[in-house]
Amino acid sequence: MEYIAPFVDKYNVVTGAIIAIATMVFGEHWWLFLAYFLLNVADWLTGWLKSRIKGTSSSAVGTIGVFKKLGYWIMIALGFGMSVIFIEIGLIIDVDLGITVIFGWFVFANLFVNEIRSIIENFVEAGYNVPTILKKGLAVASDILENDESQE
Repeated sequence: MEYIAPFVDKYNVVTGAIIAIATMVFGEHWWLFLAYFLLNVADWLTGWLKSRIKGTSSSAVGTIGVFKKLGYWIMIALGFGMSVIFIEIGLIIDVDLGITVIFGWFVFANLFVNEIRSIIENFVEAGYNVPTILKKGLAVASDILENDESQE
């Protein structure tokens, strides 16, 4: 038991530090961003699996995919960054522009659905039998988000 305690203590310190930093950077909803990151990894892995099964594996295509993921994170940062700037401008002109945080969440929600849809598409193209409810459910969610976008 005396050998386990130091390990548990170190684990708690590291885990606590990671959660504290994630909360500082991403706010109280840091776990949503972690989930999105895990979807990024899953999409990359399922894309790699699909290309291996189809015999079309290419490191150049994989690298482009990684840079696309980085671009998505920049889009999320821009969405939330815009709202921070508008909120600050609102403070200067004494107008509550807190609602503009919806820009960041809208971008995030669109990209979140896109990642899930991409993972499912990778499974379908790799020959997996994907339940219809997953394919149709994501199509509906995507249509709703796209229709909201076109009404602006």
